[in-house]
Amino acid sequence: MSVHTLSRCVESNHRLTASDMNSTSSSSLPSPSSSSSSSSSTSWFSGIVRGRFEKSSSVKMANTSVAGDASGSVGPVNRKNQFRGVLFKYGPKPVQVAFKTGNYKQQVIFIGGLTDGFLATEYLEPLAMALEDEKWSLVQLLLSSSYSGYGISSLKQCGYDALELDQLISYLINKEDSEGVVLLGHSTGCQDIAPVSDREYKATLPQTAAMIDLASTMISEGRGMELMPRAADEAAPITAYSSTKFAMYHSLCAYMGDDDMFSSDLSDDQLRMRLGHMSQTPCQVIFSMADEYVPEYVDKKALVGRLCRALGGAEKVEIEWGNHSLSNRVGEAVQAIIDFVKREGPKGWDDPWN
Repeated sequence: MSVHTLSRCVESNHRLTASDMNSTSSSSLPSPSSSSSSSSSTSWFSGIVRGRFEKSSSVKMANTSVAGDASGSVGPVNRKNQFRGVLFKYGPKPVQVAFKTGNYKQQVIFIGGLTDGFLATEYLEPLAMALEDEKWSLVQLLLSSSYSGYGISSLKQCGYDALELDQLISYLINKEDSEGVVLLGHSTGCQDIAPVSDREYKATLPQTAAMIDLASTMISEGRGMELMPRAADEAAPITAYSSTKFAMYHSLCAYMGDDDMFSSDLSDDQLRMRLGHMSQTPCQVIFSMADEYVPEYVDKKALVGRLCRALGGAEKVEIEWGNHSLSNRVGEAVQAIIDFVKREGPKGWDDPWN
């Protein structure tokens, strides 16, 4: 089901700006003198080509002056689906790449769900602009589990989500002088903060029961690291189980599997046992009340209340008619996130939880 969870935490960068990308093309323009001196010896066809090239280059130069630099007064969004910021590596693996908009000492780190990567939700664009007004940066990261990687990676496995998030935060502290971060999880990305259930949605699919039985058989036969049939998950290759005691397909789909933490049929005690560690951490749960991935039999209002209590009194935000990604309630989503950041965002690392 979709829950958006916010939780407070405490080399060489490649700056991507319009001016950087356009300067190369504009520097290749011929000088006025060379153009005029060679005009008599060139054909009419080359004159047309040259004229179009010069016109195109002048437009690019004009766009460059309007776009400005990422560290200037312009905002983090250049145009629709085009962000301005810094792309950087935060760890040794090729996949450990993050993109930061805004150059500020506090950051909101967005963690997407299954199959997600950069630009995962429509509210990221207005969120980046709203955070700019508050002097906060937005960081989007790629993990080993991003895109189709979740099927063969895990939260607990050394080198994956938990460690990679730790590496990103360490990078921000040591390289960017960060004064505190807020973790923002979308969908299954909430597992890296306070886990979210996929089981109840999977239970609505006709093949799930048979696939759980198959995964259990494979695990008992010592074949837990082998890939499941394609019918188990058409979005990505997925193993039956991991040697680090973290279930992949079994974890996502089985009752009380490692990932089964937000399901409505868990008792209050079971929820507290799995989520109670968040009780000392400022937390906000944004619940999509019309999530297409939540079965109709689930009482959403009752569930979100139970989840917030299990989290130790987390703030509850119910977004009526909101779909799974909140693409139809972007403004409400951004406002809820900004309210939390302004109220609960850390003011530094000396005492980030007080």
